[in-house]
Amino acid sequence: MNIFRLTGDLSHLAAIIILLLKIWKSRSCAGISGKSQVLFALVFTTRYLDLLTSFISLYNTTMKIIYIGCAYATVYLIYMKFKATYDGNHDTFRVEFLVVPVGGLAFLVNHDFSPLEILWTFSIYLESVAILPQLFMISKTGEAETITTHYLFFLGLYRALYLINWIWRFYFEGFFDMIAIVAGVVQTILYCDFFYLYVTKGEHCCFFISLFFLQQLQLCLFL
Repeated sequence: MNIFRLTGDLSHLAAIIILLLKIWKSRSCAGISGKSQVLFALVFTTRYLDLLTSFISLYNTTMKIIYIGCAYATVYLIYMKFKATYDGNHDTFRVEFLVVPVGGLAFLVNHDFSPLEILWTFSIYLESVAILPQLFMISKTGEAETITTHYLFFLGLYRALYLINWIWRFYFEGFFDMIAIVAGVVQTILYCDFFYLYVTKGEHCCFFISLFFLQQLQLCLFL
């Protein structure tokens, strides 16, 4: 554990709590992609199956349980509690374009060909692109609430801090995980323009950022 991982974890937790509080206080999930939240729930479920087989520390176990619980709570609020406010007409990203290739890649490129390791690798790959349905949704509506941009900001900050954490661990602990680092770099790149414009020009630039993401996504999917 180092300060960069700790602050990264706290930034990740802050993003999740911001989103949950937004939905609960406004009694609405307008502007939020349910598909992205389902993907994140899938990420946490497949990554933290080791809760059933091993114990690392109280902190590690507690954070894993919180992530899983909050992820499914968010999905419940979107698809059950406040279903009437969910904008499914704009949340139309084809998630199979993410899940299927990521699943195939996890089988082909992993550290150890075992069920838990493949599922962990799948979660790492999937997390790197799970935010795309949310960005796609923003690009279709042309707007994003301030609270949603704060959520995206803290997610981007979490990934940036984790990149620094990996650099720290490489130099001071000799630890190097190519799968996690490459996936983390991809995810950070997806947030990069949003992060910069959020800080320099405010959340009103979100529409233009999302259009950029959409254009890049279309190039990746169809070219």
